[in-house]
Amino acid sequence: MLSQLLSYSPPLPPPIASSSSFFHFHRPSSTSAAASVSGGVRRGDLAGARRRGRPDPPKCSLSLDGAVVRDVGAAALATGVALGILRFWEELAKRGVFEQKLSRKLVHISIGMAFLLFWPIFSSESYAPFLAALAPGINIIRMLLLGLGIWKNEAMVKSISREGDYRELLKGPLYYACTITLATLIFWRSSPMAIAAICNLCAGDGVADIVGRRFGKEKLPYNPNKSYIGSIAMVLAGFIASVGYMHYFHLFGFIEESWWMVIGFFIISLTAAFIESLPISSDLDDNLTVPLASLLVGAFVL
Repeated sequence: MLSQLLSYSPPLPPPIASSSSFFHFHRPSSTSAAASVSGGVRRGDLAGARRRGRPDPPKCSLSLDGAVVRDVGAAALATGVALGILRFWEELAKRGVFEQKLSRKLVHISIGMAFLLFWPIFSSESYAPFLAALAPGINIIRMLLLGLGIWKNEAMVKSISREGDYRELLKGPLYYACTITLATLIFWRSSPMAIAAICNLCAGDGVADIVGRRFGKEKLPYNPNKSYIGSIAMVLAGFIASVGYMHYFHLFGFIEESWWMVIGFFIISLTAAFIESLPISSDLDDNLTVPLASLLVGAFVL
């Protein structure tokens, strides 16, 4: 009788023993059964459940739900900050704090640079870049509505257009929003090419215009609308911003920084500044030529 009692194997609790076929192939000893009762689900149970096509434990689905909530919240925060920055510059434009061209470039610099700061707060799920792209994607819709005259907003038009004409928004500002949206969707935060394209577009091109207008007395021989100091400022601003964001994303483990990458960023910024200085850049709009040049060169040097 004593030996029978010692060899008796108590059944597992209902949440664990969900199938009798499991015990037909894996009959636990009294020691393993006791360990199962005291320690919870065993690794063998999970492996067997996966082999039979059972879903993962509930905590996986809870983790996915948590990632969705996190990404939706991050997208809402990034979109809200982007719209807040636009609103801020609109109000300054209404009050005439800055001249129109300067206000336009301040918007140009701040929106893209601020947007990159929010990339690390998104999860690593495959849908995360699509939610992140909502912020610049909304601006695409805004540019279309304003540029087509469907929506009227004189303050916004004044803050982001060259001459205050709403139809201008269908060119440079629309290209700007499309570039950032596509860089987010296609390259995302693990690619230095996204950094190069956005930093040279926002910081590089924006600073070049501001510095060139104020201090650009010496013009380029092949383009009297561009100056030496403006092109130099574009190289430095695009390069410094690229290296800064390389290090920023490295801190979160998205990019492995290296000296070769630093050299690559300098080559990209130098090329982008040269393309921006060409007369053709005015015809095609530098919001299109600069990121395209950054991506093409980046494909070879990064």
